[in-house]
Amino acid sequence: MKPTLVVLAAGMGSRYGGLKQMDEFGPNGETIIDYSIYDAIRAGFGKVVFIIRDSFKEAFVDFFSKKLEGKIEVEFVSQELYKLPASFKCPEDRIKPWGTAHAVMMASEVVKEPFLVINADDYYGVEAYQVAADFFMQHPDDKKGKKLYNVIGYKLVNTLSEFGTVNRGVCKGDADGNLVSIEECKKIGWDDQGKISFPGSDGTPRFLQENDIVSMNMWGFYPSYFEFFDREFSKFLELNIDDLTSEYYIPDLIDLLIAEGEADVKILSSDSNWFGVTYREDKPFVVEKLSGMIANGVYPRDLWD
Repeated sequence: MKPTLVVLAAGMGSRYGGLKQMDEFGPNGETIIDYSIYDAIRAGFGKVVFIIRDSFKEAFVDFFSKKLEGKIEVEFVSQELYKLPASFKCPEDRIKPWGTAHAVMMASEVVKEPFLVINADDYYGVEAYQVAADFFMQHPDDKKGKKLYNVIGYKLVNTLSEFGTVNRGVCKGDADGNLVSIEECKKIGWDDQGKISFPGSDGTPRFLQENDIVSMNMWGFYPSYFEFFDREFSKFLELNIDDLTSEYYIPDLIDLLIAEGEADVKILSSDSNWFGVTYREDKPFVVEKLSGMIANGVYPRDLWD
């Protein structure tokens, strides 16, 4: 059974100033998503599921359906605030999405196989998809016993932006390469002394190392994820539904499953170079990196022709 690629593309790009998911970076108008899907197809993925918003669904379908026809199966599903467990109703003045864990859940009706989750605006590299595909080949399902998931890890220093702070999930692993915990650290950046830091809960700086391993939201799951999410998200909503800024992230669920012994998560390392577009100023760098890879034969100049 071929794995599926789940692309989280429902963000509104507030810091970027527009829908960066559909911004053009390649020589023929290719988006970052185009290169991600191309890499996934080469690694043996058989389907791509876009998690989007109803407000721009038509534009997404028009942009991707035709170019991907005959190359990979495609599904489009929407993440909307009202899509909650039956016993809950979204507050009328809620604007903020419910978080990445909720976004992944939107794929439950169309995903019945192993799946890899990625962000639409991140470039993960050719090798990362092959590493994930190899994992799924070695572990075709998790129908029995303790669940086994995976996360692709990157060195922190290779994931920072020159144009502002970033949020990263800092991974702690054990001697067997299993994830022990993941801490969501916000507003990470270089300080005046050339050190990497972020503000702690008390406002004082907390420091990180360049080689610390971080998650860039590239996760390998099985359909059992959806069962766990249903259970835990309901508990989350009981406590937080009236908090209009509350979100439920993938690491929140993963930390719980690890702590309760319900799942192991392998940290899969990738030597691929990661880059992404958090800010508009990141775009020239991304265009340059992709142009260099095209010149070196990593990608054809016209990706889909």
